[in-house]
Amino acid sequence: MPNAPLPPGDQFGVSVDVEQHGDAVVLHVAGELDLLTTPTFAEACSQELRRRPPVLVIDLTGVTFLASVGMSAIVAAHEAAGEHTKVRVVGGNRDTLRPIRVTGLDNLLSVYPELSAALEDA
Repeated sequence: MPNAPLPPGDQFGVSVDVEQHGDAVVLHVAGELDLLTTPTFAEACSQELRRRPPVLVIDLTGVTFLASVGMSAIVAAHEAAGEHTKVRVVGGNRDTLRPIRVTGLDNLLSVYPELSAALEDA
């Protein structure tokens, strides 16, 4: 059985689009965050954090699978942000919210149900 074509973006099926919203930088992530694709996402986080924006929003609305390595990359971004940048995560759907809640990361991270809520006061 042949594999279905990958969606636009990374060769492994993840894309990270960057948008500026006032003082906030939003990373719109789409596809699967797994062992093969997370490095693309992690590099985008690192690149934006080097600019030290006041707020970095990681929008997982388009993510269809969130593996532990993807969650580790989010935690690494949160830790790398330090005192300079507030990291906010948009959970969006069951595919991302459930693993975040099951692992207790919602107690560490600022998780929002939708992008507009994450951008308030940004």
